[in-house]
Amino acid sequence: QVHLVESGGGLVQPGGSLRLSCAAAGFSVRGSDIGWFRQTPGKQREGVSCARRSGDFTSNLDSVKGRFTLARDNARNRVYLEMNNLKPEDTAVYYCARGCSDYATDWGQGTQVTVSS
Repeated sequence: QVHLVESGGGLVQPGGSLRLSCAAAGFSVRGSDIGWFRQTPGKQREGVSCARRSGDFTSNLDSVKGRFTLARDNARNRVYLEMNNLKPEDTAVYYCARGCSDYATDWGQGTQVTVSS
């Protein structure tokens, strides 16, 4: 059974860092595109970054380039979203998915990230 679980969210001050984890079960992250998305109430979900099966990492948002990076741990079947220099506008529920578009086939339950002083 395919399953994705995000963790690592929380409350952090502006300028702080968090590392989100996406743990996958039922399939291998090595052979899949794994996307990170975020959503705030009243706004459309937006794609943040993508760990492609080719091994490349792409960032969908100009606002996070240079601050957010991805890492893949094939042995643990996880993909990480490293977020640095966090800003209040990064506050959102962050989701990982099997796929890098809104047509992704499987989604996690999300983890809340709140950036506030």
